Amino acid sequence: GLWALPLLSVPLLLAQLSYRRYAAVRATYRQTIASLARATEIAGCTPAGHARRVADLSQSVGRDLGLTEPDLTVLEYAALMHDIGQLSLVDPVPAGATAALPAPEQRRIALLGGAVVRQTGVDPKVAGIVERQAEPHREQPLAARIVRVVNAYDEKSRAGGPGGPLTALEELRLGTAGEYAPQVVESLARVLSRAAGAGEHADGYEDGGGRP
Repeated sequence: GLWALPLLSVPLLLAQLSYRRYAAVRATYRQTIASLARATEIAGCTPAGHARRVADLSQSVGRDLGLTEPDLTVLEYAALMHDIGQLSLVDPVPAGATAALPAPEQRRIALLGGAVVRQTGVDPKVAGIVERQAEPHREQPLAARIVRVVNAYDEKSRAGGPGGPLTALEELRLGTAGEYAPQVVESLARVLSRAAGAGEHADGYEDGGGRP
């Protein structure tokens, strides 16, 4: 009778409250990860915007390769924090360019980064990707392959001047025999080609200088 409507409304109100709480927690979680990612920039370990560029481009490559939305979220978080291991170094890497380091040093920094991520309470999958980003590509999960390729592309393209993006992509293609996963490099090439066709530069930025 008269009590039917209030009784039916209670579960709906509780569900709405739970959803809002979940959304608030999720937003705080993302903000925490973004703040951790910026720590390397604030400390002068990496160039400004590097982590965000790697995260955005990694997600585009992940979509091209068919990753699901949950996997894309994990990929984004790992890409944002892929350099966090540099905070543990006594001597900083010049310009934060880890792709130019010897393989053992790359792996050491990746493991340091994974250890930091595990202490933050972030999804262990994120830490796993950060830890494995410097392994031989045949041993890596797909997300780690993507982070490695996109990180190297961003570092090489920024250091190469006006022709840096094309030179960087060519270097990555030459490195597919050992360092970089061929399918990821070709996916990156497709993503960059589509971006260029949409009026953006090959480095992923619009002609007006804005975010992609």
